[in-house]
Amino acid sequence: MTLPVATLDHVVINARDDMDRAADIYRRLGFTLTERGYHSLGSMNHLAMFGTDYLELIAIPKGATSGRLDLLNYPLGLNGLVFGSEDSAITYGALANAGVPVEPPIEFTRPVKVDGKERDARFRTIRMKAGVVPYGRVYYIHHFTRDLVWRDEWRHHANGVVAVTRALIVEPDPAAGAKLYADMFGPESVRDIKGGKSVVIGNSRFDIVTEAELRAQFGEAAPDPEGRKAYMAGLTFRTVSLQKAMGALKEGKIGGVAQSAGRAVVPAQQALNAMLEFIE
Repeated sequence: MTLPVATLDHVVINARDDMDRAADIYRRLGFTLTERGYHSLGSMNHLAMFGTDYLELIAIPKGATSGRLDLLNYPLGLNGLVFGSEDSAITYGALANAGVPVEPPIEFTRPVKVDGKERDARFRTIRMKAGVVPYGRVYYIHHFTRDLVWRDEWRHHANGVVAVTRALIVEPDPAAGAKLYADMFGPESVRDIKGGKSVVIGNSRFDIVTEAELRAQFGEAAPDPEGRKAYMAGLTFRTVSLQKAMGALKEGKIGGVAQSAGRAVVPAQQALNAMLEFIE
């Protein structure tokens, strides 16, 4: 059975049980957020929609005693990297056949208000088994109702962002960390880079590097690992205009932004412990 083609669907910022703060920060970073949505599994979210992918803020209500309490087990920040699937049954079968440690698909819904009417967005996810990914959550998603998620009115952002182009992952042994993706997508999807490995994910990539390499590239802008040896460190976004992105960050009173030729870096402490890079 043919392995799934790697496509990035979305990335997830974990807000634990403080969604109000997370939404305020990401709006001030220049992102247009959808209305707050509530999953049938017990979590809630806001989305920042781009061309073919998106950023998700996820949390549980304060004081919740059921639902997605697992989100409280992860620190604040980037903790989800999600691949697209056009057919979750085929994807699950191919992965299981290849020996990738995945759980059976789980289906859930989220009400979405479109044109004044409430409809249910439907999804099915395929997650890695517990303990497989030491730095967060990696899974696939099958959208049954794409028209309720990708809508033009949600794609316009003050910072000009149109796509996620990179996710940065810290692993003490990048080669070992890249093996999962080689099993999922084939060894040709993994290539060598300075200080680690890079995985080609459609129009974007995941760079798996040592902490020393991350610090060499980003210095004090890097996130607090909070004692973790492996963690998701940050994201790179493509913007239609770096000037527009800088204007939005200034308007949002985001401090510590470092600008150099062709890029701007927001330190993790300003973005819920996720370092954000904007490039043209």
